[in-house]
Amino acid sequence: MKMPPSFRANSQVILAENARVLSLINEDDITKVLSLLQQAQHLFVVGSGRSRLVMQMFAMRLMHLGLTTFVVGETVTPALQPGDLLIACSASGETASTCLAAEAAVSLKAKLVTITATPASRLAQLADCVIWLPTPTKTTKTALVHSEQYAGSLFEQSALLMCDSLVLYAMRAWLLDETTLGRQHANLE
Repeated sequence: MKMPPSFRANSQVILAENARVLSLINEDDITKVLSLLQQAQHLFVVGSGRSRLVMQMFAMRLMHLGLTTFVVGETVTPALQPGDLLIACSASGETASTCLAAEAAVSLKAKLVTITATPASRLAQLADCVIWLPTPTKTTKTALVHSEQYAGSLFEQSALLMCDSLVLYAMRAWLLDETTLGRQHANLE
């Protein structure tokens, strides 16, 4: 039996794939998202499956930045209002529940940011700003960045890294430090 590449070799493949995706993100789109974050009254995030998990992690960091943030579908999520911002994450841009939430947000006069691998998708067509992550999806294997990983793993990883990079960018742009963010951290753990 032939031995597979080492753990370290596999991790280097994953890191290189993510570095390639992140290098292709349009910096102007990130600047626009930063502006939309500052303008919004409230922030809402939505996604399904692993994309939802990424959005939940992003919501926590947005809250640490001092922004009022909610996850769509949670029991304590209030009504979205005009002037709010929805950030929707879907590799295909066609996930039914995510698209329905985005359509509702747009009809309620909220702004929409879409994180997707499919810039011609239903979700992207609704958006005020699209963050395109040129990765394969679980149904489409062709993309600007090839991946050796299963299904949409590269999309979800690069979405998380993009979100964390955006938070660091916001911290630096808004002159926030770890102490300031730490004041928002949960203290009932």
